[in-house]
Amino acid sequence: MAVSTCANCGKEGASNVCNKCKMVKYCNAVCKKVHKKKHKKDCGEYLKRAVKLYKEELKRAAELHDIELFKQPPPEEDCPICFQRLPFLNTGKRYKSCCGKVICNGCIHAPVYDDQGKAMKKSCPFCRAPRPETDEKYMEQLMKRVDAGDAINQLGCYYSQGMYGLPHDQTKALELWKQAAELGCFTAYASIGAAYHGRGVEMDKKKYGRGVEIDKKKAKHYWELGAMRGCVGSRLALGYIEKNSGNMGRAMKHFMIAAESGHYSSLKEIKQLYSNRQATKDEYTKALLAYQKYLAEVKSIQRDEAAAAREDYKYID
Repeated sequence: MAVSTCANCGKEGASNVCNKCKMVKYCNAVCKKVHKKKHKKDCGEYLKRAVKLYKEELKRAAELHDIELFKQPPPEEDCPICFQRLPFLNTGKRYKSCCGKVICNGCIHAPVYDDQGKAMKKSCPFCRAPRPETDEKYMEQLMKRVDAGDAINQLGCYYSQGMYGLPHDQTKALELWKQAAELGCFTAYASIGAAYHGRGVEMDKKKYGRGVEIDKKKAKHYWELGAMRGCVGSRLALGYIEKNSGNMGRAMKHFMIAAESGHYSSLKEIKQLYSNRQATKDEYTKALLAYQKYLAEVKSIQRDEAAAAREDYKYID
C-alpha cells in the first residue's frame, strides 16, 4: 500500500511516487535517486504481484463473461393468438404494424371472423384492423408503432434496403438499430454487428462496412450482447467467428445453443464437426434431440397448411 512518508528519509508529506511500482513515495527526486538501488528488489516484487493480480482479475472476468454468454436464452415468445411458440424462421411469422404484434403464419393464413361470425377479408387476425392497401398507408401505420417504440428495428431495416419509398441510408439504419437495441429489441444487435463487420467499401484509406467504419471487435461485442439476449443470428455469427479462428469448443457451444433455438444450419454445422471428429457422438445426439424438441413445440396443422399454401409462409427448414 502506498504511504505518505518518504521511503528514504522518513519525512511525512512525500508525494514523488516511484515511476514503476507506484507503491512508495519520496520527498523529491534526490531521495528517489538515493533510494533507487535499495528499492530495486522490492520494486520488482511489487510489479510481479501487480501483474499476477491483474491477470487473475482478467481471467475471472473472462470466466464470468463466458458464463453469461453460454447460458441458454429464453425461447421465442408465443403467438398471441394460438399461444404456440413462434418459429425461428422469419417467414414463419409476421410483424403487424397495426397492433405491434408478431403473429405466426398459421394464424395469419387462417380465416378471420368478426363478432357476428362473418369472414373478414384482409384484416389483422389479432386487432381486426384492415390490412393497409398501399405502401403509404403501411408506413403511416408503422410510424405510429415507431412512436410507440416497438417498430424502430423494422424502420432501420427499411432504410438499410431502401424499401417503402425510403432512401437507401445505412447510417440512418445503424442509428435506428442502436436505438431499437437500447429499447430492448435484441434482434437489432445482429444488424449492428453486421454493419461493423461487413466488407463494405474503402474511403479516405478507411474501410467502411454498412454506414460505419469496419471494426470487428465492435461487431463481436454487439453480437455477444445479442446472443446473451436470445438473438439467434448473433449467436450464429459468433459460432462462425470461433470456427474460423480454430476454437472448435467455443464454436460448438454457440452452434448448440442456436440449434436448440431452432436454427437448422447450426445443427448441420454440428453434424459436420462430428463427421470431422471435432465433436462427440453425445454432442451431436444432444443437438438432434434439442432440435426435435423445438420442432415439436412449433409444429401445428394450421401452420403446415399455411406453409403448403404459400412458400413465403414456410416456418421450418
